[in-house]
Amino acid sequence: MTTGQRGTAVVTGASSGIGEATARLLAAHSWRVVGVARRADRLRALETEAGIRCVVADLTTEEGVAAVRDAIGEGSLDALVNNAGGAFGLATVEESDVADWRAMFEINVIATKQLVSALLPALRRGAAIAGNADIVGVTSIAGHIAYEGGGGYNAAKFAQHALLLALRLELAGEPLRVIEIAPGMVKTDFSLVRFGGDAERADAVYAGVEHPLTAADVAEAIVHALELPGHVDLDLVTIKPVAQAAPHKVVRGPLTPKA
Repeated sequence: MTTGQRGTAVVTGASSGIGEATARLLAAHSWRVVGVARRADRLRALETEAGIRCVVADLTTEEGVAAVRDAIGEGSLDALVNNAGGAFGLATVEESDVADWRAMFEINVIATKQLVSALLPALRRGAAIAGNADIVGVTSIAGHIAYEGGGGYNAAKFAQHALLLALRLELAGEPLRVIEIAPGMVKTDFSLVRFGGDAERADAVYAGVEHPLTAADVAEAIVHALELPGHVDLDLVTIKPVAQAAPHKVVRGPLTPKA
C-alpha cells in the first residue's frame, strides 16, 4: 500500500513469532489487522492489547480457510501476509518421517495456496480502491539453499518459493505485488516446535551466535515492504543475521574485524 495510507491486512500465524510481531507492528502503524492462528488464548491477547481482530482457524483445512474468507466477506483487503509455517524434525531424507513431510507441505504450501485463492477477490477489491494490494509470503533461506537434515523443510519452502514465483507471473498486469520475505536464523519458538518441545536442543541452535534475528527484525522488513510506494515491488528480501553466511555456515562467538 502506498506510503501514508493504511488499509486492512490479514496476517497468518499471528499467535507467536514473526506473525505476532508483524500483526502488532501493523496495528501500531494504524493498519486494520485480522490475525489468524489456531491458538485462541494467544489471539485473545492480541485483541485486548493491540486491538487486532482475530480469527481462530486451522489453515490446513477448508473450514479454516473459509472462516478467514468469511471474516473479510464482501469487504476489501489490502494485504495478505502468509506467515503460518514451520518445520518438523531434522532427520535425513532416508530416515525422516513422511508424516512430518506431509505436515510441512500442508502448512507451508497448501495453506498458502488455499488462502491466496480464497482472498484474491478481496485483494482485487482493495487494489481497485487503493491502487494496489499485496501478497506477502514468508518463506526461508531454506527455500533457496538445501542443507543436510533439512530435506522435508527444504522441499516445502522451495515449493512455496516456486508458488510465489508462478503467482507473480500469473498476476502480471494487475496492481498486485507479490513479495517474498526469506529469513535466516530467527530466535523464536521455531526450533522448539521443530524439535518437538525439546528446549535444550532448540537452545543449542542459537548458542554462541551473536545477535540472531528477532521476530521484530523480520516484521520491520515486512511492514517496510508493504508501506513502500505502490509501484515498488520488493520481489525477494533475504534477511539473515550477520553471523549467518548461509544455512550451513553460522559463526559462533564474537564478530571481530581482522587486524
